[in-house]
Amino acid sequence: MLTDSEIERLAVELESDRVERKESSADGEKLRQAVCAFANDLPGHGLPGYVLIGVNDAGAPAGLAISDRLLLSLADIRSDGNILPLPAISISQRQLGGQPIVVLEVWPSTMPPVRYRGRVWIRVGPRRAIATAEEERRLSERSLSVAASFDRRPCPEATLDDLAVDVFRDRYLPRVVSPEILSENRRRLEDQLASLRFLDLKSGRPTHAGVLLFGRDPSAFLPGAYLQFVRFDGKDRSDRVQDQKATGGNLLSQLEQLDNLLPVQIHTARLPAAGLRHADVPDYPIVAVRELVLNGVMHRTYEGTNAPVRLSWFADRLEISSPGGLFGQVTPDNYDQVSDYRNPVLAEAMKGLGYVERFGTGIARAKTALSRNGNPPPELIFAPTHVLVTVRARSAA
Repeated sequence: MLTDSEIERLAVELESDRVERKESSADGEKLRQAVCAFANDLPGHGLPGYVLIGVNDAGAPAGLAISDRLLLSLADIRSDGNILPLPAISISQRQLGGQPIVVLEVWPSTMPPVRYRGRVWIRVGPRRAIATAEEERRLSERSLSVAASFDRRPCPEATLDDLAVDVFRDRYLPRVVSPEILSENRRRLEDQLASLRFLDLKSGRPTHAGVLLFGRDPSAFLPGAYLQFVRFDGKDRSDRVQDQKATGGNLLSQLEQLDNLLPVQIHTARLPAAGLRHADVPDYPIVAVRELVLNGVMHRTYEGTNAPVRLSWFADRLEISSPGGLFGQVTPDNYDQVSDYRNPVLAEAMKGLGYVERFGTGIARAKTALSRNGNPPPELIFAPTHVLVTVRARSAA
């Protein structure tokens, strides 16, 4: 944490590639651009950058009124999903010249390039700029190999021919990159894939994320890369199987299959409401089921297992089993408050495709939807090898 004297020094020094001053937080667009640029750390300092909010161009306090609402809105910069991969930031209220300011500290990303709404922002001395193709390449080639997640590592046996590049170009890019950016993009395919962490330029091989998202046959490299659905006629696995399905193909195809599969499993009852009216009430809210299944897909482990995500639908409940225990900073005590990502590249892709609305809020949204529908809260079991979520059906009473 910066000392008071360091804050005073940063406030009066000329802006640089590590410091930016803002009189207020009113321009959220420029604030996010600044965070994105500091997270990219193009000069390679390996040190945090600072946005001093409530400080004018002369380095004096601007009389910023600090409230809980302001601090929450600044915290939202990290989690609203517009800056990807998620930046590592801290926010603190400090004093400058006896007046309050906010210091936003941004650490360099271990997974550059970082994008804000599809554009890679960098610091060029005291100003922000959009990275050129060459600057993006430099960021893509910068790697902290020790910290590289499994989905970012190259898939040893895969080649570029194992990717369905038409899926990447025609179905993925238009959904995650704005038309203006696409029209400006004249880079070769390898550079486009590498900039989004789907290709490792050093080896020339697709990353595991690239294989999972766009592979012609991901199961040839990752046999557990699918979801297994089984619907039973009763309350036990020994009961008759009504329906079963395995979602195959790449992850884009699997997510589309899930969108078609889940709604038809919901049973809706017509119940009396006020007066002579009736209300149609489902046994499970589709929002909650979808959130919990997608959560299982996004956070599962693909490393060291051939197990799929399993969705077992019984007469009185459904169970979602996801390979891999809790990851990183997440524990059984804080899972609904703290987020960490085993597969950050996949998480970013799912956010870009619209399958994840906001990071770190899926379970909370599922709980809210279940409560409103009259279902009990989900039951979670955290084991070293898997996470099991049980959702009970809404009572017919």
